[in-house]
Amino acid sequence: MTLFRNVVFIAAIAGLVAGVVLACLQAYATVPLILKAEVYEQAGGGHQHEHAAAPAANATDTNAMSSAAPAPAEAAAPPAEDEGWAPADGFERFAFNVVANIVTGIGFALILVAVSEFAGGIGNWRQGVFWGLAGFAVFTLAPGLGLPPELPAMPAADLTQRQIWWTATAVATAAGLGLLAFRKSLPLAILAVALIVAPHVVGAPQPDSFETPIPEGLHHQFVVAVTLTNLVFWLVLGAVVGVVRGRFTGTATSLRGSFA
Repeated sequence: MTLFRNVVFIAAIAGLVAGVVLACLQAYATVPLILKAEVYEQAGGGHQHEHAAAPAANATDTNAMSSAAPAPAEAAAPPAEDEGWAPADGFERFAFNVVANIVTGIGFALILVAVSEFAGGIGNWRQGVFWGLAGFAVFTLAPGLGLPPELPAMPAADLTQRQIWWTATAVATAAGLGLLAFRKSLPLAILAVALIVAPHVVGAPQPDSFETPIPEGLHHQFVVAVTLTNLVFWLVLGAVVGVVRGRFTGTATSLRGSFA
């Protein structure tokens, strides 16, 4: 139980800090772009949202919101649909975003701590930064190459197909990076590269039409903003894990010995 408490404690602290940082960055970098896109969305004549699983996420922004192509202007407006409760703009929306990011951060931190302990543990913040970069590559960069972050009113492929491709890409990228980092042999290095490249050779599922009222420049700004905010999120997450682990669990081998 001591091991489990240590892992959960480290993940909780790191997820809390990284989640708050991400929410603050989103408030200034991505939320204004989403609000601008919602103006185009409302002018487009209605749409349907599909909310994909994190990761965002995640880390939390990537493919979190997608929609069908807007109806033609000359078509009759469909009956208004009740989309359910949603937080009001302003502080309420920001507060719920903070909570969602903290929960997501804790989940990613649990994965980071568990995997890093099997590899020897994160001894300090510098090692944490490298682990954070690996997390960014696995959960944001690699999936984002095929499924870039989407704004409201943008078309998207079937949600289930996107989730399957996203998950397969993350798993393959993680396995490939693990082989490159911890197995020093040419055949395994070739296998690692093949695993990393394979999902992109297969290709991510694409929508039937790419028609959208969203300006290309706005979407480009959103992709850049999401990528940079998630990069900061993962760097903070890894660094905080290294600091907290070293301060509250003793030597760098304490948790490693428990896993062994």
